[in-house]
Amino acid sequence: MDMHPENISVVTEIFLLGFQNIQNVKILFFLLLLVIFCVTVCGNLLIILVVSFSSSLHSPMYFFLTQLSFSDILLTTTIVPNMLRVVLFEGSYVSFVGCLAQYHFFVASEALECFLLTVMSYDRYQAICNPLHYSTVIDIKFCLKSILLFWLIIFALTLIFSITMSQFEYCGHNVIDHFFCDLLPLLELACSDISVAKIESMILVIPIVVCPFTVIIVSYVYIIFTILKIPSVTGRQKTFSTCSSHLAVVCIYYGSIMSIYLFPDTEGAKKIISLFYTVVTPILNPIIYSLSNRDLKQAFRKLMSKLSSALQLS
Repeated sequence: MDMHPENISVVTEIFLLGFQNIQNVKILFFLLLLVIFCVTVCGNLLIILVVSFSSSLHSPMYFFLTQLSFSDILLTTTIVPNMLRVVLFEGSYVSFVGCLAQYHFFVASEALECFLLTVMSYDRYQAICNPLHYSTVIDIKFCLKSILLFWLIIFALTLIFSITMSQFEYCGHNVIDHFFCDLLPLLELACSDISVAKIESMILVIPIVVCPFTVIIVSYVYIIFTILKIPSVTGRQKTFSTCSSHLAVVCIYYGSIMSIYLFPDTEGAKKIISLFYTVVTPILNPIIYSLSNRDLKQAFRKLMSKLSSALQLS
């Protein structure tokens, strides 16, 4: 740490404590995280490749699914590589700038996932509740405009909060009792009044979490009422199966976010919940979609057969 003119230590690097009291299972935990990281990246990349090379999957729903996979890759590559180092060395130093960068990429990936789950619920609403107008409402222009709008919102919100964070003076201790750079641990390093940042963060939760979640709830209320109106049980099951994967992902994602506020305010609980939505959730998404989506599995088999045929010819 550098010395400020007023003899106050200015934070230039941060020590992430990570997980304490895991010495006996450190190597096993490290290997587990490494396997999860590899499977997450490969699984989500595989979904992107299968959708890209399968013309039968060139539809809005699968386009948004590839963006969700990209969001999961962004999240896991932002958090896990440094976490592996934290676990292996029982703590790790990271530059203060690097810590801020990790936090902003983390927020961007989480915000993108919120927006994508919202537009995917709207896509299912249109497909089930307004099937005759689906192709005119949800087309490639709508998809591209949605993704562009999401990134513009994320960039604007991140820029606003980055400017706020840069106004503070960070001094004193440089230890964070966490495995990645989250907001509250970062703000605890500030010597300035952080009330503005706390108010700003609560306001930013509205467009990033509250509004998307409201749209999802409303969409599924309409979807459920529409499904219940279908006379045959087979018809209801078939229609519900088109949105069951998305609903499962929504429940897991928002369930983990809500757990932060429901569980006791202890560091141990926060770390476990954070571990779930930063490491476990990104690996669950491709598993849920690959296991429950028949079209995706068929497209994967066709792609594998084409690749094996091409390899045999070569």
